[in-house]
Amino acid sequence: MASIDTGGGDSGHKKGPGVKKAKKLSTRVDMTPMVDLGFLLITFFVFTATMSSPTTLDLNMPKDIKDQKEQTEAKESGVISILLGKKNQIYYYEGKLEVGTGVNNFKQTTYKEIRKILIDKKKDVMAHHQHDAKCEEIQQKAKEKGNPDWKDACLDRDFVVIIKPDKDATYKNTVDILDEMTINQVKIYAMVKILDQEYELIQATEKNNGIN
Repeated sequence: MASIDTGGGDSGHKKGPGVKKAKKLSTRVDMTPMVDLGFLLITFFVFTATMSSPTTLDLNMPKDIKDQKEQTEAKESGVISILLGKKNQIYYYEGKLEVGTGVNNFKQTTYKEIRKILIDKKKDVMAHHQHDAKCEEIQQKAKEKGNPDWKDACLDRDFVVIIKPDKDATYKNTVDILDEMTINQVKIYAMVKILDQEYELIQATEKNNGIN
């Protein structure tokens, strides 16, 4: 709050014939209430604001298993490989890479279209699913976890996505494709090193498209 000091003393005495000197006014602002208000606001925001925790992405890399008997086998018909190139370029092929005379399953797409490709591939794998004894184990685990769709938990077990970023791909590209795995509920996916043949195909495609 503000207070006014009128000075007092002899300031009101006349000096000279017919002249009265004006009173000296001193204005002083008391900042104590403002400090109290500041601390109250800080306390209010501390107790009411939601503390945002840093967003992180968990990535479990596959173990380097030398014994072939312990390696996980995947059906070739249910595998789709996604390759990440420079300048937001994305490539893919289904099953085994086949590039030769009259045969080429190496294709180029965009991040907008890759979601539909994953959805269609997943539907195709589920449509050709063959039930066996291992499905009962998968269904039982899903049921124990409280999954309401536990009966269908085995249908997409053969759907596998392999992600292969090349040295020119950005961190954002990798995060975006991993987000697609979550959005499309891909249960089995892995990030592995790109093969020399695949990288050469990417470079040749980018050169033909004028991507430097």
